[in-house]
Amino acid sequence: MTDQPGQPPEQRLPAERPPAQPVPAERFSAPPSAHKSSLTPERAVRIVRASASSRAAGFLAVIFVAIFISAYYFYELGIPGVEGSGRQAAETEDQQVTSVERGYNVYQANCARCHGANGEGGIGPVLNEQVKLYDHLNEEYLRNILFVGGRYACGNASSLMPIWDNRAPVPGPLNYQQIDDLVAYLRATSDSTFTAIDPEFLTPVIDPATGEEKTFTGWRDPLWTPAPGATPFPACWADAFGGDGGGGGDGGAASPSPGASVEPGGVVLTIAAQNIAFDTDALEAPADQPFQIAFANNDPGIPHNVEIRDSNGQSLYKGEIFNGVDTRTYEVPALPAGTYQFICTVHPNMVGTLTVK
Repeated sequence: MTDQPGQPPEQRLPAERPPAQPVPAERFSAPPSAHKSSLTPERAVRIVRASASSRAAGFLAVIFVAIFISAYYFYELGIPGVEGSGRQAAETEDQQVTSVERGYNVYQANCARCHGANGEGGIGPVLNEQVKLYDHLNEEYLRNILFVGGRYACGNASSLMPIWDNRAPVPGPLNYQQIDDLVAYLRATSDSTFTAIDPEFLTPVIDPATGEEKTFTGWRDPLWTPAPGATPFPACWADAFGGDGGGGGDGGAASPSPGASVEPGGVVLTIAAQNIAFDTDALEAPADQPFQIAFANNDPGIPHNVEIRDSNGQSLYKGEIFNGVDTRTYEVPALPAGTYQFICTVHPNMVGTLTVK
């Protein structure tokens, strides 16, 4: 194709075109100011200020976290060398106090009838002796005997000490929390005072005699130590009682006080125990004359007796402790005129008045 049709071939040359003009570069690139590699002084100052502020904020954050962690450490664990200064120690102590107070109610409801309201003993052994509490009645021993029963102490399958732990092969009546609380109460120290709490309403018990909250202390003296060369208390308490280890009869209880024989036709007082209570709270006897007490224990498998005390709490006569259902006739020596108290040694809540005139 040419612009000169009809001409010879040599003359039919391409038509001349004007030279192409290049497109200006400005159409495809940013302005020269955008390609500068250096910062303006104002921009550099702003970057430095922002970086410094960030570093300062980060430093303050680190300082705050370090102070918080240190303060929380001392708050939780306490100041080194200062006992009981931490929250964990205080919380542990509060929980221990609560456990002892609950254990007091467990003991009074289940153990006091045999071991006495204050561990003084009765049909069962004494628990508040320091020689026992020092090492013998340790936590492991108490848990074992509550799990196995009296045969753990003396190997006597007929022991009156039953199984209490409901996790035992033959379940007892107490759950694991009650066992923990009972052990805490038995191991409580005498240098601490606790508040008696009503188990139903969870409020402090008010002593009717004083009108104030009823309190109690533990039995174990933390400062007591046995004399050098002292003989350890035996694992079985039967020898200490001089009895059969709780296997039957009076369970090793002391023999009744001797009394003068009652003349034929003498006074015989009649009293019975039923549902852990005497059937009467008042008896009368002649002054300066021996008399008899015909006592019927109508509680199957539960030990009872009749003990006579003076106004100062001193025992004047202690009848044989025996399991029901059974009867005993006690020979009581002559008493001077006055007012006395008769009580069940095993169950101190069973009480009445004996008038001698």
